[in-house]
Amino acid sequence: MSGEGNKKQFWKRNTAKVPGNIQHVYGAQHPPFDPLLHANLMKAGNKPPSTTTPGKPKKATTFQEFESITSDAWDVGDDDDELLAMAAQNLNIEVVMETANKVIENHSKLQERRQQQMDKMTEPDEKDGQEAHEEEEEEPDEEDEREEGAETTTDLSFSSEAFPLSDNRLVKSHSEAPVGSPKELGVDQAVLHRQQSLPHRPVIPLVARMADQNTSGTPAMTEREASRLDKFRQVLAGPNTDLEELRKLSWSGIPRQVRPITWKLLSGYLPANAERRESTLQRKRQEYFGFIEQYYDSRNDEHHQDTYRQIHIDIPRTNPLIPLFQQASVQEIFERILFIWAIRHPASGYVQGINDLVTPFFVVYVFEYIEEEVENFNVSSLQEEVLRNIEADSFWCMSKLLDGIQDNYTFAQPGIQRKVKALEELVSRIDETVHRHMQQYEVEYLQFAFRWMNNLLMRELPLRCTIRLWDTYQAEPEGFSHFHLYVCAAFLVRWRKEILEEKDFQGLMILLQNLPTMHWGNEEVSVLLAEAYRLKFAFADAPNHYKR
Repeated sequence: MSGEGNKKQFWKRNTAKVPGNIQHVYGAQHPPFDPLLHANLMKAGNKPPSTTTPGKPKKATTFQEFESITSDAWDVGDDDDELLAMAAQNLNIEVVMETANKVIENHSKLQERRQQQMDKMTEPDEKDGQEAHEEEEEEPDEEDEREEGAETTTDLSFSSEAFPLSDNRLVKSHSEAPVGSPKELGVDQAVLHRQQSLPHRPVIPLVARMADQNTSGTPAMTEREASRLDKFRQVLAGPNTDLEELRKLSWSGIPRQVRPITWKLLSGYLPANAERRESTLQRKRQEYFGFIEQYYDSRNDEHHQDTYRQIHIDIPRTNPLIPLFQQASVQEIFERILFIWAIRHPASGYVQGINDLVTPFFVVYVFEYIEEEVENFNVSSLQEEVLRNIEADSFWCMSKLLDGIQDNYTFAQPGIQRKVKALEELVSRIDETVHRHMQQYEVEYLQFAFRWMNNLLMRELPLRCTIRLWDTYQAEPEGFSHFHLYVCAAFLVRWRKEILEEKDFQGLMILLQNLPTMHWGNEEVSVLLAEAYRLKFAFADAPNHYKR
């Protein structure tokens, strides 16, 4: 009991936290569960039944009470097993077994029927007797398949399994099977038609894919994209690149083939004059590795130990679902980049979240040297000189980005606090219903939007979407420092329906910390950016519009 009392006193004494002192709460990029699979389960399992009229919830008087209400909104523990256990309890075992038996039975009949068909083809003399028997069996089989299709789609997995033929050859799909009778062909066509009629959405693996891919399944290089690539190459081919024209082209997305050089130009890392670029690259790369020789050995000094230790802890947490970033050589590169930046910027030093900002640059500059996908690419296969170039380029471009938003990371992070306040005012004007709904359940914007500003939405979006988003940020004047505010406002209002469906603090925090964007692609990001541009056009030059 004495320990419990001390715990209460501790939390009562320390209720005021310094702004910026945040925990790791992973969102769409590092989700504790898949919202598409567990959304209904979470709503059914986590919401307490409401017996009173909706209104302001009673405030927690102790930390223990507050923690018991919001524990699953903040913890990132391994609760997948608990979710699966809850799901298993809700299943009717009899229905499951009956369905499984029916699937196996129908699959066995299908194999038997195909074997009979092969026998009939090899023994034409017995054809008449077998046809009569098969016609009697095929009709109930077809009905069984229709029933089974209505109850479950599990049998679709069997349609692609291998089954043996009389010549000991395995057939892996219906398309490789021998042509049967018209009756049997009709059954196969019915099954195929049922499969094709199901809603089809190509699955983009949660956050692992970084290729330019639209969720509608359209190819990455359409005729329009090929035309845009030609325009980029024409602009970049001149002796002096027209940066204004390059920004206009880049706003709608940059083709992968020219993204590295375009990012370097738009960030100010490379000059517009083509003749000076090579000498600039050599000078800046040598300068960076001069910093490594000068500063990196001091990482174990007493006054730098805390900085290096925090960087060393955060690096493995950077995109943990993507194998590329778990390679030792990549993590060493990130450690050097972040430590050198922190040493050269003592006003802010290293702050948690800056580690995420290296990853888009690193991925884009790796693409400059490879053709294949980068998710599982082994960087040790690259030449050492190439890796050094990628490291130096990533450092300088990240430095250019942070120069424009460094007040986000100085003491107490005043830049983020101003932007979160501006976001609250903006949302109150563009969607008062959402704003009042969050006020009703005492959700503070700082509780969820702090991470949006600190990490530039990188924890809310897959990395492929972040790269597309940054195409526009690089093209937009003050994209990272100013336009990002309107993107956050459009992003919040994008989930209006889901927000209004949540009727308590806990549900709102779970939603806002784990927004289901893991299947997003270029199309969704383009719509988000278009809405953000509309908001900027309406409010940016008239700040009084969003003041009451």
